[in-house]
Amino acid sequence: MSELAQNLTLPGALLAGLSPGVAAMLVMFASCAAVLGVVALNGMFLVWWERKISAHIQSRVGPMTTGYWHGWLQSIADGVKLLLKENIIPLMADRWLFMLAPLVVFMSAFMAFVPIPWGEKLIVADLNVGVLYIAAITSLSAIGVIMAGWASNNKWSLYGGMRAAAQIVSYEIPVGLALVPALLASSTLSMQGIVEVQAGGIWNWNIFAGGPFTIVAFGALFLASLAEVNRAPFDLPEAESELVCGFHTEYSGMCFAFFFLAEYSEMFVVAVVASVLYLGGWHDPLGLGILPGPVVLMAKVLLLVFVQMWFRWTFPRLRVDQLMYLAWKVLTPLGFINVFGAAFWLILV
Repeated sequence: MSELAQNLTLPGALLAGLSPGVAAMLVMFASCAAVLGVVALNGMFLVWWERKISAHIQSRVGPMTTGYWHGWLQSIADGVKLLLKENIIPLMADRWLFMLAPLVVFMSAFMAFVPIPWGEKLIVADLNVGVLYIAAITSLSAIGVIMAGWASNNKWSLYGGMRAAAQIVSYEIPVGLALVPALLASSTLSMQGIVEVQAGGIWNWNIFAGGPFTIVAFGALFLASLAEVNRAPFDLPEAESELVCGFHTEYSGMCFAFFFLAEYSEMFVVAVVASVLYLGGWHDPLGLGILPGPVVLMAKVLLLVFVQMWFRWTFPRLRVDQLMYLAWKVLTPLGFINVFGAAFWLILV
């Protein structure tokens, strides 16, 4: 808690005269409110941006004009609509698990923002195991998805939950292997420490530290993370053409909104992790430090999110057997090759 208070401090006048415990609690609530605001605004912005990207790719004019200038009111209208819609619970559903599932998925994405370094001192908590923390906390979303599929008492939802369990467990292995080369190059698990190692310009970034092996590891991390967050072409747990809407078929209102808010938050988080581990984090490519750290990191993250959206509107959905083949017979062996290759490259070269 003391580390949190050092990183995020309220105005001195507000904390003056308060006990350390009360001051730390105020700081914790303020940081939670700030992260919640970032998550909400991030979801609204990415929904709007994906509409724009898909409209340009498919030559549609609706998102260019509906909702005034470039359709900016569409996301706000969607949020108001979901707030006003009735939250319907199926008669034969497990009521408590049904309501708890979207909260578990959302909290998994929400808590992953804690160790993200936005600047030299702009971080909620610089955990010395930040990478492991993000890998562990984001895995909880699989539990929420399985809960949603089981509690809905719907065969399509159950199929979606089973697919999600198999997919997320399978792709956690190539994701973990793709993280290791960057950790070998940085010699730390702290997200802030990994960024500090890459200071000085693009030639010091981890993506080039292990020669071709870290470059391939970055690509493998990007592909595997798409499957981890159920994004196309790996969105088998919610395949509309096969499972109606998959694990969230029976959800409506704000419970439905929580699933999609979590999805866009997870997209953002995996893009941040890739940027921090391999692309220098909040350091600019020239190492000049002219632009603020949050601006530099946000530019890198939005570039990766743009590619994620580009993939969705370009590639067809994979079959289940193709999905598993890619995880176990392509990305996992490639991950081991990258780990050993990067280790030898760092030692010898």
